[in-house]
Amino acid sequence: MNTLQNQSDGNTSFLRAARNGQLDKVLEHLKSNIDINTSNANGLNALHLASKDGHVEIVKELLKRGALVDSATKKGNTALHIASLAGQEEVVKLLVQNGATVNVQSQNGFTPLYMAAQENHDNVVRYLLANGANQSLSTEDGFTPLAVAMQQGHDKVVTVLLENDTRGKVRLPALHIAAKKDDVKAAKLLLENEHNPDVTSKSGFTPLHIASHYGNQKIAKLLVQKGADVNYAAKHNITPLHVAAKWGKSNMVALLLENGATIEAKTRDGLTPLHCAARSGHEQVVDMLLEKEAPISSKTKNGLAPLHMAAQGDHVDAARILLYHRAPVDEVTVDYLTALHVAAHCGHVRVAKLLLDRQADANARALNGFTPLHIACKKNRIKVVELLLKHGASIGATTESGLTPLHVASFMGCMNIVIYLLQHDANPDAPTIRGETPLHLAARANQTDIIRILLRNGAQVDARAREQQTPLHIASRLGNVDIVMLLLQHGSKVDNATKDMYTALHIAAKEGQDEVASVLIDNGASINSTTKKGFTPLHLASKYGHLKVAKLLLQKEAPVDAQGKNGVTPLHVASHYDHQNVALLLLDKGASPHATAKNGHTPLHIAARKNQMDIANTLLEYGAQPNAESKAGFTPLHLSSQEGHVDISSLLLEHKADPNHEAKNGLAPLHLCAQEDKVPVAEVLVKNGAHVDAATKAGYTPLHIACHYGQTNMVRFLLRNGAEVKSSTSLGYTPLHQAAQQGHTNIVNILLESNADPNAMTSTGQTPLNIAQKLGYITVIESLKLVTTITNITTSTTTTIEEKYRVQAPEAMQETFMSDSEEEGGKDLLRQKE
Repeated sequence: MNTLQNQSDGNTSFLRAARNGQLDKVLEHLKSNIDINTSNANGLNALHLASKDGHVEIVKELLKRGALVDSATKKGNTALHIASLAGQEEVVKLLVQNGATVNVQSQNGFTPLYMAAQENHDNVVRYLLANGANQSLSTEDGFTPLAVAMQQGHDKVVTVLLENDTRGKVRLPALHIAAKKDDVKAAKLLLENEHNPDVTSKSGFTPLHIASHYGNQKIAKLLVQKGADVNYAAKHNITPLHVAAKWGKSNMVALLLENGATIEAKTRDGLTPLHCAARSGHEQVVDMLLEKEAPISSKTKNGLAPLHMAAQGDHVDAARILLYHRAPVDEVTVDYLTALHVAAHCGHVRVAKLLLDRQADANARALNGFTPLHIACKKNRIKVVELLLKHGASIGATTESGLTPLHVASFMGCMNIVIYLLQHDANPDAPTIRGETPLHLAARANQTDIIRILLRNGAQVDARAREQQTPLHIASRLGNVDIVMLLLQHGSKVDNATKDMYTALHIAAKEGQDEVASVLIDNGASINSTTKKGFTPLHLASKYGHLKVAKLLLQKEAPVDAQGKNGVTPLHVASHYDHQNVALLLLDKGASPHATAKNGHTPLHIAARKNQMDIANTLLEYGAQPNAESKAGFTPLHLSSQEGHVDISSLLLEHKADPNHEAKNGLAPLHLCAQEDKVPVAEVLVKNGAHVDAATKAGYTPLHIACHYGQTNMVRFLLRNGAEVKSSTSLGYTPLHQAAQQGHTNIVNILLESNADPNAMTSTGQTPLNIAQKLGYITVIESLKLVTTITNITTSTTTTIEEKYRVQAPEAMQETFMSDSEEEGGKDLLRQKE
């Protein structure tokens, strides 16, 4: 087995080395007689992997040492397919020179030439064609290399393929080829043989689309004469007019319009020909379309008008023509973005200036409240910022969440803009809706230099957000020592507390930021300060298992047994969250294993309940008492028994835990097992001397309790182990009364089979049958009727059937356990910026 494993590891390592270009490692593996053609689960071998990433020297070595040049993956791809797809020209040459089959087809019919064409690797295409690649071989779907190159818009590859085309073998794209070359003669001949002038390529484009792209008017006229549809909608509803407009072919645009092209035609995304011309900056076409009454305010699905498109492409002249034709300067998208927002985003100063000169609103608010100035700040467009402020943009404008431009620039780390805004009287202490200043946001984004500038310009170092957190709290959470030191040097108060009384040291302890914690302590942070819940930093380091921070705090003499509001110590917390290493450290530093919380629980109680074996072992080694009682008298064994933890119960019993220890209400561990049907633990308890008929203060035995809660498995177990079926409580209830009262028919039957007395009466004269009848348990009544001989249901002195019966329940554990949310203050610090 080990040999196979080693071989598998060797193969993996060999393939990894080939992929990563590690020639020395590849050669090492080859010396150790590894199979040179070994492959991974997908069938990729070393030659495939090295070819993909262009590791020429490794490919050379592998071929020299006998790697199979035409070996294929599970999908039928050879190294030549893979190298062609990846555009690894040198590898392609090497493989062909070493005899690789140039026209090999993979499972779906892909050739290396198809792969190279698909990915626009024109040099590889050229080399393969020169070495005998056949471009008429198509995939199973009928795609040729030329078809895929055209579909993908790979002009260079299309050109190479057309130049090398063997005419006639692939007839369908031939008309498209003629359209591209403006070859009217060839087109006429083709149209004589092929009557459909709207024949489509795989991507749905007609020859007229191709002619429109290249502005080939002669062939376009011929196609139109032969009945080509000028409004033919190809993939995504693109018409020839869209194509001509996009490529700025004004003569073609005129020709198409003369022949009935629809000027309002929309693509799938809602683009009109005017959008296409504006986006590409073809002002002559823009002007022509507008003269022909193209819809100037037509919008895409996202609400972009042609003016937005011109702004996006920084096409000033196109934008000027649109504005001359009365395009609304503040037209908005679905997100309420104006063209000025777009220009600001892209940093296009010339378009922004034109728009502002034409009275664009410098303070237009997008859907989230962002103005063009906010966007320019976010994208670090300083020239646009300067321009906007000169044209009346509000430096204090706020977004919906209350961010000013200075907040945005501070968060994004745009130093020049921050300085410029401050020089123009931006308020460094402006609060967001959550009360955060630019300094908070700079701290959140770890922008040390920005913080330095803000502080030099009068920003309040201890500005408080809504939850009262300061920038120091944020920097401490993120562990940024430089920012923490910078804030402290500028007078930040180290013990400032949040609404939940968290200091920066609490947060550093919670997040495990030991370097920050050290800096804070060196700067006078109190190691004794407590949160609202009474937690010290050591509690938090213990809760989250941060050993380094805990060590640091203890070195600085943090109180090892400090008690939270519920009396829990750091050791309680470490035990609860199963941080064995922290618990061990605390015990080594003198933490008391006997410390009790308000409810009397020791750390061992917690470990027992949570099934933390390692912690329990450690606590017992340090002298924890296995019979320690909570306020209500429960021991760790009670808790582990109720939870059904066999191993930890066994461990406690090995350490002399008393299996018959009674809580103040008389409950023993076995009672709690019975309540929860934890038979495996019950077995361990009985083996270790637990009394099977132990009674609570009210006289309930484990069998009573199992019957009450309907725990069939436990009932059977207790009866097998000699439990007294006729035992009665202080009110005279037998297990049979209890089962009847709760309607557990199955258990009633088991008890009757075990000689339970159906005629036994409670202190108020009730038989099990009486109780079942009062509560209306039909199946229980049927079982008991057959065996009960006493039939008095009511007498003159007893109550009527209608009077409510008072259900009798056994005692239960009424303990308040340590909550998992013992502390959850400072939640706000975990929120991310919008």
